[in-house]
Amino acid sequence: MCNMTFEELSGEHSAERMDSVAKALEEVLSSALPQGCITVGVYEAAKSLNIDPDNVVLCLLATDEEDVKDVALQIHFTLIQAFCCENDINILRVNNTRRLAEILGGVKQGGEPMDLHCILVTNPQSSAWKDPALSKVNGFCRDSRCLDQWVPVINLPER
Repeated sequence: MCNMTFEELSGEHSAERMDSVAKALEEVLSSALPQGCITVGVYEAAKSLNIDPDNVVLCLLATDEEDVKDVALQIHFTLIQAFCCENDINILRVNNTRRLAEILGGVKQGGEPMDLHCILVTNPQSSAWKDPALSKVNGFCRDSRCLDQWVPVINLPER
């Protein structure tokens, strides 16, 4: 069921909503990281989706301008999007991998940079996750699908 009116889809309301969803997404990532509920990397995400798709609550596909020309990455994205749609997993495209790196730490334990092109947020093992920020992001995804935007784009602002 769609909760958005025409006025909310255009003009300032839309920009305000995008800002609030971007902030909610940052909150989701910041709270999921210490709980161990983040899977980073295209290959790691594919393995996680194969093993336990019901545990995934959000999929982020992140790009910068230079990534748009990477055909292999776009093929991976297409396959991940199809799998997520088939399994009712909310998906967001995120512009600004640099900001994602700031939020998530950006470097693996060995010192090499993380592959931030695909990030999964999962439920903690202990219980179902009840996070108002996650509810806001999921609501935005649901409303976007009602408008035939199956993979909405969020721009994370620089800090």
